Amino acid sequence: MARIAGVTIPAQKRIIIGLTYIYGVGDVRADKILKQAKVDANIRAKDLTLEQENAIRVIVEKEYRVEGELRREVQGNIKRLKDIGSYRGSRHTKKLPVRGQRTKSNSRSVRGNVRKTAGSGRRMLTKT
Repeated sequence: MARIAGVTIPAQKRIIIGLTYIYGVGDVRADKILKQAKVDANIRAKDLTLEQENAIRVIVEKEYRVEGELRREVQGNIKRLKDIGSYRGSRHTKKLPVRGQRTKSNSRSVRGNVRKTAGSGRRMLTKT
């Protein structure tokens, strides 16, 4: 089992897919990393040699901001927006969509599927 940037890469998956389990590495970046390390994208993670695994690990940790460091940077950016009192910062504070999406009908993913409107007001009768 390969561990890269503190994440265990699934052994049965192709390495190009396994690298996307790392926060901050998507499809395109995984492909770039594998080309730079000269590793075949279709090889399974369990079939990697130690040299290939180390080459990938060195590239990911040296050249890219991933996992904890990237999460800290994103949270710092959000905190900065809140501190300066920007509109985007206030949207983050209220847990509402930040990028101009409508809120009347959608925005369930940001608010966490909270249904704030009441029903008809009529209660269901319980049968006894």
